[in-house]
Amino acid sequence: MTTLTLYTPSGVLANAVALKRAGRRLAALGYTVSEDAAARLKHQRFAGDDDTRLAALHRVAAQAPGIALATRGGYGLTRLLDRVDWKLIARSVEQGTRWVGYSDVTSLQLGLLAHAQGITWAGPLACDDFGRSEEEGGVDDVTQACFVEAMSGELEALGFRTEAGFDGLGVSGKLWGGNLCMLSSMLGTKHFPRIKGGVLFLEDVNEHPYRIERSLLQLHQAGVLDAQKAVLLGAFSDWRKSPLDRGYTLKSCIAHIRSVTKTPLLTGLPFGHVRTKVCLPVGAKVQLVVQGRDALLGW
Repeated sequence: MTTLTLYTPSGVLANAVALKRAGRRLAALGYTVSEDAAARLKHQRFAGDDDTRLAALHRVAAQAPGIALATRGGYGLTRLLDRVDWKLIARSVEQGTRWVGYSDVTSLQLGLLAHAQGITWAGPLACDDFGRSEEEGGVDDVTQACFVEAMSGELEALGFRTEAGFDGLGVSGKLWGGNLCMLSSMLGTKHFPRIKGGVLFLEDVNEHPYRIERSLLQLHQAGVLDAQKAVLLGAFSDWRKSPLDRGYTLKSCIAHIRSVTKTPLLTGLPFGHVRTKVCLPVGAKVQLVVQGRDALLGW
């Protein structure tokens, strides 16, 4: 049976109910589930102070479970990046650990690419995806099935519907990315991976389209977008319209970015702060092929 460790590297858990529920559901899927000793600690808005969370991260890496699944995102990993033992994290990956998460976990995934390489998985979080109550909709079937298949090593490709205009596109490169806010915040630091000819995927939550556009323009003006083979846009969810928009929408934002970069921007990737999400191998070489409006991403 695959061992799975739940740990909390960033934001504090509001309560333990969702974590307990996630643990039961993951065990029912056949995983041997354990919980890191510091997973439920509280310090201000964090799951323990910086030293505690850093020690937890290193402890999980040293144990090298089959799966290291973050309980939630939030904020906190940025504080740790300068002190992370990247070789230790990379060694756990070499031993078979699949580090899984999204949102704030993006900084850990990108930091590993910058310092030591190694494939991690952009995928669900324990509490957000496996700890949701039945009244809140329970576990999404597609998210769960994709997670199980990815963790078993059987997931080799995924498909999605995109906009018209990219028929015949075929590119390959290293898959990288994650949460747009986290990625933008790392730009210019030693923890930002310098990837050329890659396939960049992005998502975000609670960010108005003008803020998304601003971050994308920052990446463009820094030369990041033009250096990629393709950009895949996932969900940009839970933002509120403003009376000042006057017709400006997320489509307006994307149209403007397309007008300034030579790199194809494809929408429709089923990933982000939404119930249904796929698992993506961050750091793996992928092939992207589009036929009509059907996009296939394989590795």
